[in-house]
Amino acid sequence: MGLRIGVDVGGTFTDFLVVDEKGNADIFKTSTTPRDPSIGFFRGMEKAALARGISPEEFLGQVDTVVHGTTITTNATLTGDGAVTGFLTTKGFRDILNMRRGLKERQFEKFAAPPELVPRHLVRVVDERISVTGAVLTPLNEADVRAAAAYFRSQKVEAVAVSFLWSFRNPAHELRVREILERELPGIYISLSTEILPQIRVYERHSTTALNAYVGPVLTRYLERLQKELAKRRFGGTLLIMQSNGGVMSPELAQRFASNTLLSGPAGAPMAGIFYGSTHGFQNVITVDMGGTSFDVALVKNAEPTVTTEGVIGDHRIASPILDIHTIGAGGGSLAWIDSGGMLAVGPKSAGAEPGPACYGRGGKLPTVTDAQFVLGYLDSKFFEVGELNFDGDAAHRAVEQHIAKPLGMDVVKAADGIFDIVNSNMAAAIGVVSVQRGYDPREFVLVVAGGAGPIHAAPIARELEMPLILIPRASSVFCAAGMLISDLKHDYVRTYARDFELVDAAEVKTLFAEMAATGKATLKTENVPDSKIEIHYSADIRYVGQFNEVEVPVASVSGLNQAGLKKLANDFHARHDSLYGYSMGDAPLELINLRITARGKTEKPKQDKYKRKGASAAHARIGKRRAYFDGRFRDAPVYDGLKLDAGNKVSGPAIVVQPTTTIIVPPDFEMMCDDYRNYLMYGKGENVDRLCKALR
Repeated sequence: MGLRIGVDVGGTFTDFLVVDEKGNADIFKTSTTPRDPSIGFFRGMEKAALARGISPEEFLGQVDTVVHGTTITTNATLTGDGAVTGFLTTKGFRDILNMRRGLKERQFEKFAAPPELVPRHLVRVVDERISVTGAVLTPLNEADVRAAAAYFRSQKVEAVAVSFLWSFRNPAHELRVREILERELPGIYISLSTEILPQIRVYERHSTTALNAYVGPVLTRYLERLQKELAKRRFGGTLLIMQSNGGVMSPELAQRFASNTLLSGPAGAPMAGIFYGSTHGFQNVITVDMGGTSFDVALVKNAEPTVTTEGVIGDHRIASPILDIHTIGAGGGSLAWIDSGGMLAVGPKSAGAEPGPACYGRGGKLPTVTDAQFVLGYLDSKFFEVGELNFDGDAAHRAVEQHIAKPLGMDVVKAADGIFDIVNSNMAAAIGVVSVQRGYDPREFVLVVAGGAGPIHAAPIARELEMPLILIPRASSVFCAAGMLISDLKHDYVRTYARDFELVDAAEVKTLFAEMAATGKATLKTENVPDSKIEIHYSADIRYVGQFNEVEVPVASVSGLNQAGLKKLANDFHARHDSLYGYSMGDAPLELINLRITARGKTEKPKQDKYKRKGASAAHARIGKRRAYFDGRFRDAPVYDGLKLDAGNKVSGPAIVVQPTTTIIVPPDFEMMCDDYRNYLMYGKGENVDRLCKALR
């Protein structure tokens, strides 16, 4: 077994985690190159090769697996830089895609209109109709398809999405349309709803299929370019792409199901949270990842990340299963500014990778969270992996002073502290969205903190939410990349089976489950997964009659899905509904809406070595002191080299722990211990850390 590499392309930095066959890990960062992310990708590979004293070609020849999380599709959607996309739908229903659900997202903005993924003139209709039972009511008019193809050709369309009414009951018309389009428009990217999302709810199906077409050509070009360059550099291993559902897939499937990568990067965080939490037996964790541009939050309950089919990307609905990750614009590069009311605000706009924060020395003039960290003494360029950066602390002071302190008539340090407090408050509120607002008490969860900037803010966030314990992985700055390396191959399938629950035919359900399972196994085998590594998980979407939203309920045993098994499934739904919404109605009639399976191909996981505890003293790791701002004044804080801390060592606040790619701030009312895996546990001063760990298991 050779090297395994996780690569996460973020808004500011591209992160690399290189793990060898013994479990030893090396961390590298390069600046993200937004115009072509593959440039930053290969710069990181060159950096890793240089660290080993070999050429990039020799290095890549030693690599077995690269797991890549990419923001290509996310950025294309958010910036409107996707493919020119045509949309084909059933005659008489042209405007469903752009009418959405008929609701106004921003109700108090008089002229607000949702962005169009596909302009109306590129939405064409075809005379055809499938019934709710799958019968052909109106045969497909192939002349309409050819006329639409001719129009798309004249408009230089790059991709076509096809989504007909009730097509998931009978895909014949969509399949025939693809045959015609492939002949009329050679090389066009085609997205069929019967392949992307064959389930009920026409707008969600339209939107997801259109999104897939919109980002498909962009992702395809990138992956083809990446694979070609990897092959040129003697890479003979396996390239896998991170999905939004927390799994990975082959590049070929990623190109076909491009919308499954819309949260590719952040999806690694919950998986990493499960992995690192398991070392202490923690099953309930909240992961936070503060990078250069965004702050991503996810809740993990009972070692399972929360999954949703109600995702929104750039105001567009995606109904494929994705990890329920809440994101706000609060990263190290988030800009501080003064609003129209004269109040200090932070984010969501970011300085990004180019030019970045003022202190990066790349010409940035506007103040960011990172600049505030420098002013407060939390960062020092001497202890930071500079890479391509030329740190300029004076520029940080000038930016905060000129744009915040002077306009508000305050001291530059007070202004920086205000920036720090506001971004902390914003991040605590984001955690409340995935916990308090969904019926969970954050005090019952461990806060797993990641990102290059996250450990600087961890303690104030935990203090505000009264979370008793913080876990900071040693590889926190490449947290998502670490999560990618422990993710399994994973594919989701769905079939609509809308029935009143008392009319459900268990034999029909078993047949549909079996068909989906066979498809899932066949797909995994194309990715070289042996039968012994394949797992199939079953579930059903159920709701009370009259409800709009359904609840996904696991199906423990398909073979035992008889009348007694269906009754157990109904009881499981009532219990699940009660846990989610605080009530259930045991006598109310139910509806079964969708059947789902997840086909999982288990992958090899990196090892976590356990170390023998040393004494509590961390004196051997102390490398100096620094004046930093705590509780309204500057204080001398000892500085420790985090890579020299051993298991059992303790650091009492105020203190600063530095690593080449991250900094941990330990405030005066906190202390931190290096655990048995050389990760860090931070908690309130005077607490018994072993007792805390036991209570939170």
